[in-house]
Formats: sequence, structure tokens, C-alpha cells
Amino acid sequence: MAKEIITSTSSPTTGFTDKATPSPLAQGIRFGNMMFVSGQGPLNPETKEVVSEDIQKQTCQTLTNLKGVLAAAGADFTNVVNMRVCLRDTADFPKFNEAFTEFMQGKKSPEPASAGPRIERA
Repeated sequence: MAKEIITSTSSPTTGFTDKATPSPLAQGIRFGNMMFVSGQGPLNPETKEVVSEDIQKQTCQTLTNLKGVLAAAGADFTNVVNMRVCLRDTADFPKFNEAFTEFMQGKKSPEPASAGPRIERA
């Protein structure tokens, strides 16, 4: 079974490269009936710059970017079974959770809105 590379034109491809160099990472990879999405961040897809210092705006942009990759594969957040969240400052969690919950608009989601995310320090 071959893997399928998923690419969204509405989301940035992140990676350990400068803005002028194409990333070596795929936005998503489908294998069979499963899809794995690379990490997304609060980057503006056109400028590849962080949208704001505000954690709520960063959360919304990150989720918008993720939504674009999911849509390119014919999926949405209802198909997501696990989401890992990395916050640089755990004090941002309440505002992150508020923005996450508002963005999801009552849709059932994996851990972040229901039980709190696994927070990793970057």
C-alpha cells in the first residue's frame, strides 16, 4: 500500500528551513484509511510569519491551518482522534483553551477541549 502526500494551498508547510527554502516535510500523509498531519503553528500561510503575540490569535491561526490540511484530504475535525498541543508558557493554557473551545464551536474533539491538552514546553 502506497502512502499519499496531502498538500493544502491554504496552509503553510512548516519545517526547519528559512522562508525561502521549501520544507522537507509533508503537511499530511495518508496511509490506508489513516492520515497523519505534520505540526502546524500560528503562521500566516502567505508571509510564513507568526500572526500575533496573542495566544488566542495564534491558537485560531494554528487551527485554521490544520483545518486547511484536513480539508485537502477530505476530512475535518470530527475525524481527528488525537491532537498534541505545545505551549511555550503553561500560563497561556486558559486563553488557549478558551480560543480552542470557541473555534471548535461545540464540536466534539480529542483531548484539548475536553480533558486538557498534553502541554510540552518548547
